[in-house]
Amino acid sequence: MTILTTTPLAPLLDRLFEEAAAATSPAVAELSAEERSRLIRSKTEYLDFYGRLKDLWLPVSRETGMLLYMLARGSGARTIVEFGTSFGISTLHLAAALRDNGGGRRLITSEFEPSKVARARSNLTAGGLIDMVEIREGDALQTLSVDLPESVDLLLLDGAKALYPEILSLVESRLRPGAFVVADNADLCPEYLERVRSTGSGYMSTPFGEDVELSMRLG
Repeated sequence: MTILTTTPLAPLLDRLFEEAAAATSPAVAELSAEERSRLIRSKTEYLDFYGRLKDLWLPVSRETGMLLYMLARGSGARTIVEFGTSFGISTLHLAAALRDNGGGRRLITSEFEPSKVARARSNLTAGGLIDMVEIREGDALQTLSVDLPESVDLLLLDGAKALYPEILSLVESRLRPGAFVVADNADLCPEYLERVRSTGSGYMSTPFGEDVELSMRLG
Protein backbone atom coordinates (compact mmCIF):
# COMPACT_ATOMS: atom_id res chain seq x y z
CA MET A 1 0.00 0.00 0.00
CA THR A 2 1.18 3.52 -0.79
CA ILE A 3 -0.42 6.87 -0.06
CA LEU A 4 0.24 7.74 -3.70
CA THR A 5 -2.66 5.53 -4.78
CA THR A 6 -5.10 6.21 -1.93
CA THR A 7 -7.29 9.08 -0.74
CA PRO A 8 -6.68 12.00 -0.46
CA LEU A 9 -3.58 12.02 -2.66
CA ALA A 10 -4.70 9.90 -5.62
CA PRO A 11 -7.82 11.94 -6.50
CA LEU A 12 -5.92 15.16 -5.82
CA LEU A 13 -3.22 14.23 -8.32
CA ASP A 14 -5.84 13.24 -10.91
CA ARG A 15 -7.44 16.66 -10.58
CA LEU A 16 -4.14 18.52 -10.69
CA PHE A 17 -2.96 16.74 -13.82
CA GLU A 18 -6.28 17.60 -15.49
CA GLU A 19 -5.94 21.26 -14.51
CA ALA A 20 -2.36 21.33 -15.73
CA ALA A 21 -3.33 19.92 -19.12
CA ALA A 22 -6.05 22.56 -19.55
CA ALA A 23 -3.95 25.57 -18.49
CA THR A 24 -3.09 28.24 -21.05
CA SER A 25 -0.92 31.36 -21.04
CA PRO A 26 -1.51 34.38 -23.31
CA ALA A 27 1.99 35.60 -22.46
CA VAL A 28 3.53 32.48 -23.96
CA ALA A 29 1.36 32.68 -27.07
CA GLU A 30 2.73 36.15 -27.77
CA LEU A 31 6.31 34.88 -27.98
CA SER A 32 7.76 33.58 -31.22
CA ALA A 33 9.35 30.14 -31.24
CA GLU A 34 12.77 31.77 -31.68
CA GLU A 35 12.25 34.06 -28.68
CA ARG A 36 11.03 31.21 -26.48
CA SER A 37 14.08 29.18 -27.43
CA ARG A 38 16.40 32.08 -26.63
CA LEU A 39 14.78 32.79 -23.27
CA ILE A 40 14.80 29.13 -22.23
CA ARG A 41 18.58 29.09 -22.71
CA SER A 42 19.24 32.43 -21.03
CA LYS A 43 21.09 32.50 -17.71
CA THR A 44 20.20 36.17 -17.13
CA GLU A 45 16.53 36.54 -18.17
CA TYR A 46 15.07 33.46 -16.49
CA LEU A 47 13.22 35.37 -13.76
CA ASP A 48 11.39 37.49 -16.31
CA PHE A 49 10.70 34.55 -18.62
CA TYR A 50 9.34 32.18 -16.00
CA GLY A 51 7.43 35.05 -14.43
CA ARG A 52 5.54 35.27 -17.70
CA LEU A 53 4.77 31.56 -17.39
CA LYS A 54 3.15 31.86 -13.97
CA ASP A 55 -0.20 30.64 -15.32
CA LEU A 56 1.34 27.49 -16.77
CA TRP A 57 1.88 24.49 -14.51
CA LEU A 58 4.96 23.10 -16.27
CA PRO A 59 4.50 19.79 -14.41
CA VAL A 60 6.34 16.53 -14.70
CA SER A 61 4.44 13.85 -16.60
CA ARG A 62 2.52 11.14 -14.77
CA GLU A 63 5.27 8.70 -15.74
CA THR A 64 8.02 10.96 -14.41
CA GLY A 65 6.05 11.48 -11.22
CA MET A 66 5.90 7.73 -10.74
CA LEU A 67 9.62 7.47 -11.50
CA LEU A 68 10.38 10.06 -8.83
CA TYR A 69 8.29 8.20 -6.28
CA MET A 70 9.93 4.86 -7.10
CA LEU A 71 13.48 6.24 -6.99
CA ALA A 72 12.91 7.97 -3.67
CA ARG A 73 11.02 5.06 -2.18
CA GLY A 74 13.33 2.34 -3.49
CA SER A 75 16.48 4.12 -2.34
CA GLY A 76 15.05 4.74 1.12
CA ALA A 77 15.57 8.47 0.63
CA ARG A 78 15.56 10.64 3.73
CA THR A 79 16.56 14.01 2.23
CA ILE A 80 15.53 15.42 -1.15
CA VAL A 81 16.20 18.76 -2.84
CA GLU A 82 13.94 20.03 -5.62
CA PHE A 83 14.62 22.94 -7.97
CA GLY A 84 11.31 24.24 -9.32
CA THR A 85 8.22 23.64 -7.18
CA SER A 86 5.68 25.17 -9.57
CA PHE A 87 2.21 24.03 -8.41
CA GLY A 88 3.65 21.07 -6.50
CA ILE A 89 2.84 17.99 -8.56
CA SER A 90 6.39 16.62 -8.48
CA THR A 91 6.68 17.75 -4.86
CA LEU A 92 3.64 15.65 -3.93
CA HIS A 93 5.19 12.53 -5.49
CA LEU A 94 8.48 13.05 -3.68
CA ALA A 95 6.86 13.87 -0.35
CA ALA A 96 4.66 10.78 -0.66
CA ALA A 97 7.77 8.63 -0.99
CA LEU A 98 9.34 10.25 2.06
CA ARG A 99 6.15 9.62 4.05
CA ASP A 100 6.03 5.99 2.97
CA ASN A 101 9.72 5.63 3.85
CA GLY A 102 8.95 6.54 7.47
CA GLY A 103 9.49 9.52 9.75
CA GLY A 104 12.32 11.99 10.05
CA ARG A 105 12.42 12.88 6.37
CA ARG A 106 12.88 16.27 4.71
CA LEU A 107 12.14 17.71 1.27
CA ILE A 108 13.53 21.16 0.42
CA THR A 109 12.03 22.78 -2.66
CA SER A 110 12.52 26.20 -4.24
CA GLU A 111 10.13 28.43 -6.23
CA PHE A 112 10.44 32.16 -6.99
CA GLU A 113 6.88 32.88 -8.18
CA PRO A 114 4.72 33.82 -5.12
CA SER A 115 1.43 32.69 -6.67
CA LYS A 116 2.86 29.26 -7.37
CA VAL A 117 4.25 29.01 -3.84
CA ALA A 118 0.80 29.72 -2.44
CA ARG A 119 -0.86 27.14 -4.67
CA ALA A 120 1.81 24.54 -3.94
CA ARG A 121 1.29 25.01 -0.18
CA SER A 122 -2.45 24.56 -0.68
CA ASN A 123 -1.96 21.38 -2.71
CA LEU A 124 0.50 19.92 -0.23
CA THR A 125 -1.89 20.69 2.61
CA ALA A 126 -4.77 19.03 0.73
CA GLY A 127 -2.59 15.99 0.17
CA GLY A 128 -1.65 15.77 3.85
CA LEU A 129 2.06 16.24 3.11
CA ILE A 130 2.82 19.85 3.97
CA ASP A 131 4.69 18.81 7.12
CA MET A 132 7.25 16.94 4.99
CA VAL A 133 8.18 19.94 2.86
CA GLU A 134 10.14 23.17 3.30
CA ILE A 135 9.32 25.59 0.47
CA ARG A 136 11.99 28.22 -0.03
CA GLU A 137 10.60 31.22 -1.89
CA GLY A 138 12.99 33.15 -4.11
CA ASP A 139 15.73 32.66 -6.67
CA ALA A 140 17.13 29.15 -6.20
CA LEU A 141 20.67 30.42 -6.80
CA GLN A 142 20.26 32.03 -3.36
CA THR A 143 17.73 29.80 -1.59
CA LEU A 144 19.60 26.57 -2.35
CA SER A 145 23.04 27.99 -1.62
CA VAL A 146 22.64 27.77 2.17
CA ASP A 147 21.48 25.39 4.90
CA LEU A 148 21.31 22.16 2.92
CA PRO A 149 21.37 18.74 4.62
CA GLU A 150 24.80 17.18 5.04
CA SER A 151 23.72 14.30 2.83
CA VAL A 152 21.19 14.48 -0.03
CA ASP A 153 19.69 11.31 -1.48
CA LEU A 154 17.90 12.73 -4.51
CA LEU A 155 18.00 15.97 -6.48
CA LEU A 156 15.24 16.96 -8.90
CA LEU A 157 16.02 19.65 -11.47
CA ASP A 158 12.80 21.05 -12.92
CA GLY A 159 13.16 24.84 -12.83
CA ALA A 160 14.84 27.23 -15.27
CA LYS A 161 16.61 24.85 -17.64
CA ALA A 162 19.63 27.08 -18.25
CA LEU A 163 20.48 26.94 -14.53
CA TYR A 164 20.73 23.16 -14.23
CA PRO A 165 24.56 23.19 -14.11
CA GLU A 166 24.59 25.96 -11.51
CA ILE A 167 22.04 24.27 -9.26
CA LEU A 168 23.88 20.96 -9.55
CA SER A 169 27.06 22.74 -8.44
CA LEU A 170 25.27 24.11 -5.36
CA VAL A 171 24.08 20.68 -4.24
CA GLU A 172 26.80 18.42 -5.63
CA SER A 173 29.04 18.31 -2.55
CA ARG A 174 26.06 17.08 -0.51
CA LEU A 175 25.06 14.26 -2.87
CA ARG A 176 25.90 10.94 -1.26
CA PRO A 177 27.42 8.14 -3.36
CA GLY A 178 24.50 6.47 -5.11
CA ALA A 179 22.29 9.56 -4.94
CA PHE A 180 20.02 10.12 -7.92
CA VAL A 181 19.75 13.31 -9.97
CA VAL A 182 16.66 13.62 -12.15
CA ALA A 183 16.63 16.43 -14.73
CA ASP A 184 13.32 17.06 -16.48
CA ASN A 185 13.48 18.50 -20.01
CA ALA A 186 17.26 18.12 -19.83
CA ASP A 187 17.50 18.27 -23.62
CA LEU A 188 16.94 22.02 -23.28
CA CYS A 189 20.30 22.37 -21.51
CA PRO A 190 23.08 20.76 -23.58
CA GLU A 191 25.66 22.13 -21.14
CA TYR A 192 24.12 20.05 -18.34
CA LEU A 193 23.98 16.89 -20.45
CA GLU A 194 27.59 17.27 -21.50
CA ARG A 195 28.59 17.61 -17.86
CA VAL A 196 26.84 14.57 -16.40
CA ARG A 197 27.55 12.31 -19.38
CA SER A 198 31.26 13.08 -19.71
CA THR A 199 33.89 10.57 -18.63
CA GLY A 200 35.20 11.38 -15.20
CA SER A 201 32.23 13.57 -14.32
CA GLY A 202 31.47 11.57 -11.20
CA TYR A 203 28.11 10.44 -12.58
CA MET A 204 26.59 7.51 -14.40
CA SER A 205 23.92 9.03 -16.62
CA THR A 206 21.36 7.93 -19.17
CA PRO A 207 18.30 9.39 -20.91
CA PHE A 208 14.98 8.11 -19.55
CA GLY A 209 11.87 8.39 -21.67
CA GLU A 210 11.59 11.34 -24.02
CA ASP A 211 12.88 14.23 -21.93
CA VAL A 212 14.36 13.07 -18.63
CA GLU A 213 18.04 12.56 -17.81
CA LEU A 214 18.60 10.12 -14.94
CA SER A 215 22.00 10.30 -13.28
CA MET A 216 23.58 8.56 -10.31
CA ARG A 217 26.35 10.08 -8.24
CA LEU A 218 29.38 7.81 -8.07
CA GLY A 219 31.52 7.39 -4.98
